[in-house]
Amino acid sequence: MSDPYKILIRPLHTEKAINLIEKENTITFIVDRRATKNDIKRAVEILFNVKVEKVRTLITPRGEKKAYVKLRPEYKASEIATHLGLI
Repeated sequence: MSDPYKILIRPLHTEKAINLIEKENTITFIVDRRATKNDIKRAVEILFNVKVEKVRTLITPRGEKKAYVKLRPEYKASEIATHLGLI
């Protein structure tokens, strides 16, 4: 997987996702099921020009892959969320 636009499908806009942005500097995305954590990290760093601290993933009951992307402290998840129109 190399195209960052194909890896990140859409940001999640739920109450929990908004809380994570505010409290833990973490943005939640639905991503391609074949994408690895490294793919997701690279895609977020390229598309939003930030540094990623950690990526956690899970498969939802609907069969989608969800990724929690925690940014380094010097970057603000709320700025990306504003850019994406989530806040």
